[in-house]
Amino acid sequence: MDGKKLIAQAEEKLEENFSKIDDIALINQMRVLAAFKEHKLTEEFFAEHTGYGIDDAGREAMDKIFATVFGCQTAAVRMQMVSGTHAIACALFGNLSPGDRLVSLTGKPYDTLEEVIGSSSGNSAQKKDGSLSSLGVSYGELDLDPQRQSREEILSAIESSGPATLFHIQKSRGYSMTRRTLSNQDIGQLCSLLRQIYPEARVFVDNCYGEFVEAQEPVSVGANLMAGSLIKNPGGGLALTGGYVAGDKDMVDAALIRLTAPGIGGHLGVTFNQNRLVFQGLFLAPSVVAGAVKGALLTASVLNDLGFKIDPPATAARFDIIQAVEFGDRARLINFCKAIQSFSPVNAHVVPEPSSMPGYSDEVIMAGGSFIEGATIELSCDGPLREPYAVYLQGGLSYLHVKCALLGALNLSQAGVAPFF
Repeated sequence: MDGKKLIAQAEEKLEENFSKIDDIALINQMRVLAAFKEHKLTEEFFAEHTGYGIDDAGREAMDKIFATVFGCQTAAVRMQMVSGTHAIACALFGNLSPGDRLVSLTGKPYDTLEEVIGSSSGNSAQKKDGSLSSLGVSYGELDLDPQRQSREEILSAIESSGPATLFHIQKSRGYSMTRRTLSNQDIGQLCSLLRQIYPEARVFVDNCYGEFVEAQEPVSVGANLMAGSLIKNPGGGLALTGGYVAGDKDMVDAALIRLTAPGIGGHLGVTFNQNRLVFQGLFLAPSVVAGAVKGALLTASVLNDLGFKIDPPATAARFDIIQAVEFGDRARLINFCKAIQSFSPVNAHVVPEPSSMPGYSDEVIMAGGSFIEGATIELSCDGPLREPYAVYLQGGLSYLHVKCALLGALNLSQAGVAPFF
């Protein structure tokens, strides 16, 4: 198989799509630069603080800059948030109380969120598992998509479901081949339709994998609050850890109370001398995300030519960095992950194997030789070992790395890995 030829043919077909990605990246880069200038980013904000982190000017500037970039009232960027799931959990626990109701507008959430909600833990209302359900928050699900359902169908479903304290939207597809990633236009439309029934409705968006893929973010098109991880898109590959919440001030403040404690909220918390890396990562994020999206398109085009079912299609508009590929076979899925791992910059000599993981109901295989552990803005792929045996590939600090890894996977004799095709 001539991998170079397959890739060259794909790049030729994708030339117009790549140009559109560059246009979006330019808009986002200009917005980041404007925010840095507006809030007078200076070297003083890189200084290290210790202890409580009282009056950390760098942390305060970081929050203001992220809020401006995202187009919302306020934001909180915190190293103490250990993952995207943690940031989302802070947002949910901070803005829901016993007796409240949470409704997902986009069907079953990502696997790790099921544990937070308590929707996968049986009769969790009688358990002390710390989930929302065990604390007396009820939960309901709708499965809405403005591109697949009429306005009337959506309004009817919302009205039938009844009111809720908080409505949840998951932007990205998660581990699903049956749902698509929503655009921010879709999210804005859902918010608008929702408020025709419940004018005071408050909407939270799990924005993981979606930052900087489009020219706007959910909180600038109608959502009240969103959250995500710094070791995904907005950290640009440089942030070592952390997460963010952004949106309406009262909701961000409530999330911070859950992160720390009442009376402390967002006033304390050192940034562990990471300010420069977070600022620099944000500066690089529009370019890094653009490269990752181009890499997803390239992978989709090449694997489609090899006969695999891919979603979204190579030339479709993109709303996150994830590319799903359905192998329909356990061994092929495993072999593809092993091939990607073997062309990673870190731990290329390591062979990934399926294993159980906290928060997941099935065994999962994960490939990701990244400089930062678990950073999915770096090239990685993973998937649960269940039908239809699909892998979800994301990231790439540079388009060139994605291209190298794909070329290497097509020429598996060099890697000593069984072929996936």
